[in-house]
Amino acid sequence: MLFSFSISAAQSQPTLESKLEALQCHFTWDLDEGPSKLFRVRDDLVDIGTEEGNRWLGHIYNLRGYIQYKLGFTEDAQSFFTKAAEAFCNIREADEGPWLVVNYGNLAWLHHLLGDQVKSQDYLSKVDALMQKYPSPPQHELHAETYAEKAWTLMNFSRDKQLLAVDYFEKAIGMQPEMVEWNSSYVLLLRNDFRNIKKGVEDEILKKMRIANEQDPENLYLAAHYLEQRAKKEDRIDEVEVSELRRKILRNPVSSYSGLRVVLAVYRNYVSYDAAVKLVEKALENHPGERYLKKCAAICYKWKTRESRPEQSMIDKAISLYKEVISLYPESSLNPKIHRAKIYAKRDQGTAEQMFQDLLKMDLEPAEKQMLYYHYANYLFFDRRDSYRSIEYHKKAAEIPLQSSFRKRSIRELGKVRDRRRHQMCGEIKEFLENL
Repeated sequence: MLFSFSISAAQSQPTLESKLEALQCHFTWDLDEGPSKLFRVRDDLVDIGTEEGNRWLGHIYNLRGYIQYKLGFTEDAQSFFTKAAEAFCNIREADEGPWLVVNYGNLAWLHHLLGDQVKSQDYLSKVDALMQKYPSPPQHELHAETYAEKAWTLMNFSRDKQLLAVDYFEKAIGMQPEMVEWNSSYVLLLRNDFRNIKKGVEDEILKKMRIANEQDPENLYLAAHYLEQRAKKEDRIDEVEVSELRRKILRNPVSSYSGLRVVLAVYRNYVSYDAAVKLVEKALENHPGERYLKKCAAICYKWKTRESRPEQSMIDKAISLYKEVISLYPESSLNPKIHRAKIYAKRDQGTAEQMFQDLLKMDLEPAEKQMLYYHYANYLFFDRRDSYRSIEYHKKAAEIPLQSSFRKRSIRELGKVRDRRRHQMCGEIKEFLENL
């Protein structure tokens, strides 16, 4: 009798696993990344904040739960998945609905991985019940809510899957065009490739941004990006409009979705570095303990140090603030460490070089190596006047077979050296680029 029960249990196990694999949730969306990427996305999500009224709050908690599980914090994962369900029900003002399909799928996977197959099966049954009660339209594989959450997740997690995210948003919006926040995120996703698109498409995206901005007037993040794209196109800003947007941002809670960082870039490009610094310092006066604002301030001080003759006091401020930012983002601090080293080069070349050497010895993921090699190559060229070693590190960045903005930039810099035909390494670079 015991023997036949064991056979029955063994036969049922593959069925449970096949059902789990068929779920639409974060555990089946191919989101596996190394720890540094997971920590970086986690910190990005924390900086978005959890203010009431954020229509993406349930999605934020779902993604944070998945990341916490991947990082080994299983209790935190379950807590975030529970918060996600609560947030969805509060936002949708209903106890159940298709928006819970992904959340229940996450919980089914979590309990399965923790060894509690009874609870896992319970959540599988809840998913089945929801899908029967709220089926997707015949012409679509998934429900609109699932398409939207998958699109938002890929948008915030996987840069190499942005086109897929666009497709999912279009399907979701096609089914439920009244969901304003979906359309706002969709046009922001389209804007990501703004610099690389043809003029006709650029005009079409601007039109979509204008419509989304009119439909979602309280979305200051969208408003800031719309203002920035118009400024780029027209090479000027409406000072009254940008001042009004600045006032609204400063009145709102601190968040990476507040639009502040975008407005700082607008000030930098169309007003002055000093105006950007003044704005971020005003924000810090209002919220002195916010780490995200300190990161924004460090970036503004970095811009100031790029002036032809930066003041020593500004260099010291930038170095000090970057040191603080590194302590505030301990698991995702490679980028601020790189910029602190580059700023140090304006004060002490020996210390800057040692900082870079320490970073080069770190065990980094491929994307991190590309970023470090690119910045170190620029440091070698501009600060050390060492074109040979600069070329060496641009080649190292380009050799890593991972598509990224840093790889593209390094290839572009190598192409410039090749095309000028003045450097002794022109022939070597030409052969290198042909064999990439």
